[in-house]
Amino acid sequence: MSYSFDIYYKRLQPTKDFLSFATFVSFFPQLVAGPIERASNLLSQILNKRSFSYEQSVSGLKLILWGLFKKVVIADALAPMVDDIFANYSTYPASTLILGVTLFSFQVYGDFSGYSDIAIGTAKLFGIELMSNFKFPVFSRNVAEYWQRWHVSLSTWFRHYVYIPLGGSRVSKLKSVRNIIIIFLVSGFWHGANWTFIFWGAFHALAFIPVFLMGRNTIYKNSVVGENSIFPSFIEIGQMLLTFGIVTFSRIFFRSESITDAFGFISNMINNFSFETYYHPMGYRMIDYYLLLVLFVLYEYRMRKDPRAPFKFKSKGVRFVAYTIIILLMMLFYDDGVDRSFIYFQF
Repeated sequence: MSYSFDIYYKRLQPTKDFLSFATFVSFFPQLVAGPIERASNLLSQILNKRSFSYEQSVSGLKLILWGLFKKVVIADALAPMVDDIFANYSTYPASTLILGVTLFSFQVYGDFSGYSDIAIGTAKLFGIELMSNFKFPVFSRNVAEYWQRWHVSLSTWFRHYVYIPLGGSRVSKLKSVRNIIIIFLVSGFWHGANWTFIFWGAFHALAFIPVFLMGRNTIYKNSVVGENSIFPSFIEIGQMLLTFGIVTFSRIFFRSESITDAFGFISNMINNFSFETYYHPMGYRMIDYYLLLVLFVLYEYRMRKDPRAPFKFKSKGVRFVAYTIIILLMMLFYDDGVDRSFIYFQF
């Protein structure tokens, strides 16, 4: 579609190389779930002559390893707990439901960003550079910045082919708000013909509009949290926690099987608000998961300026230790009984 649109708007000349065009359409690393590449980036690389690059291939292998870690150790390890909590939400207190949807935030991030890293890394082995699809959205300071960091290729696609043709923000405030609502509803519908996704999109539109009206939708576009210091400020921490809370709440709609389940989940959180118990299906191993998530977030904070450099250490010895730890963790947390399909394969 983007190829056709770009030709229609004269942003791109049609290619006469059918084999290269067929390769662009069927490029397997990103075919199923992204990153969603535009012809101007991917097709142009396919048409150009490429040669093997040792540095590019090593970079790709590092991304593949990091993506596998996020998929196996983060997403797949959390899946059984998330599935159980959402399937039996009516029997759990609010503390467990909050834990469930929080773990789902990490699960879906590990699952999808892990796939994207694997896809980007695999493309590098063919001399192709795909766009970064995730730029550490957990460190977003408002909802607008979150959408500049989460599923970047889809957000970019909708901005270029839906939002801007509608007038974008160059029209009146009222029409701009209309365009925002449309773009998020379309985004929800893109995920599936289910009321849960429509409500999810509408919720994000309502969360985005105040940020837009206050003129704060682009203030963090070219910066990262804690850019000039080792640690984020207390204000930034508060902004990140608030944004994470808003986004995580919206995922109740995203994860629930039906809109009835979604509102039932929320209702039980309100009516059964209690911290009298905690979820421990894994017994003593739950502390392993909590510690792992904390270390994962801290490590990604260290990487926050470069999403393509997961093992950026000067010492070869340190890199070897990091590779070894990652592989051992994948062996430790691997579970044959877990459904290993990627979440975004269904969209």
